[in-house]
Amino acid sequence: MIKVEFSVRAGQGEPSGYDLGDISCGGENGTAGSAGHVPDQGMMIYPSVTLLLDSLRTLLTGEKKMVAFIGTDTSFRLDFTRDNEGFVSVSAQGTLLGRSSLDDLVRAFLRPAQGLTEGHLLRLPSGDASQSDYLAALRDLRAAMTRKQ
Repeated sequence: MIKVEFSVRAGQGEPSGYDLGDISCGGENGTAGSAGHVPDQGMMIYPSVTLLLDSLRTLLTGEKKMVAFIGTDTSFRLDFTRDNEGFVSVSAQGTLLGRSSLDDLVRAFLRPAQGLTEGHLLRLPSGDASQSDYLAALRDLRAAMTRKQ
């Protein structure tokens, strides 16, 4: 089972589509996160999660069997590899964090993405491009999940 958390760093002033944040991803073999590294691996959280959701959609639809996610303006990386049985291995820096069914993996990322939406994203100024891109990626991944079922 994969567990994922997205967070926005405090003390950045007025909400912006370029707010810095962190991602944590863990499984039965360990956890990797962007927080607490030197040099800093924090990222522009909204564009990063948008990219991550779009990447997961390509795994779900079968367009790709492997995806390397690298956050926006960071070196933090997660690698996803789908096997022929529909399971996905999640790795960071060459270390396997865990495996999950594709459906469970997508759900594991959708939950915190929705939480980030409700807790932070909707506070961005109306018309913010990061907000509209993020919401589109969330909608597209959900639609792909519905089509798959």
